[in-house]
Amino acid sequence: MSERSAAPGGLALVESLVNTLDLETGADALDTEEGRGRFGITTDGLGEARDLRESLRAVLLAHAGHRPHREVTPLGTLLSRAPLYVAVDERDGSAALAAAPDAPLLSRVAAAVAEGLTEGTWMRLKACEAADCHWAYYDRSPAGRGRWCSMQVCGARAKMRRYRAKGA
Repeated sequence: MSERSAAPGGLALVESLVNTLDLETGADALDTEEGRGRFGITTDGLGEARDLRESLRAVLLAHAGHRPHREVTPLGTLLSRAPLYVAVDERDGSAALAAAPDAPLLSRVAAAVAEGLTEGTWMRLKACEAADCHWAYYDRSPAGRGRWCSMQVCGARAKMRRYRAKGA
């Protein structure tokens, strides 16, 4: 798990949703009423929210150059069902895809992805390379080649494993 600062703008929602499941411990924040409440998820929508979370994780792994951790519904298939509208700022005439204020999670995530695409930040939202982690993080490295959510934890573990493998 990362000590990094949250992703910018709407991508913080995506990052937060992916990080509701701690793969190392198996703890799932969506198992609690409080955890579901943070995202406006009902128990009826829990399966859909978990599918969305794992589809997002697979894409974030791809952003970091890794294969998906398991078979998932393609994110594009899920997001194609998200109602959005074009919001126009009356002051300056700028426009963006948006979700209604009380929109379901799927629409809010779709709007966040659209924002990330427009601002060029989407590809920097990644999932940690460590198989027991896959924590979402925003890669702020100058070259955009970050591989781990935390260099001090997951990065150090990976480097230690490689070092020990060479000595064996």
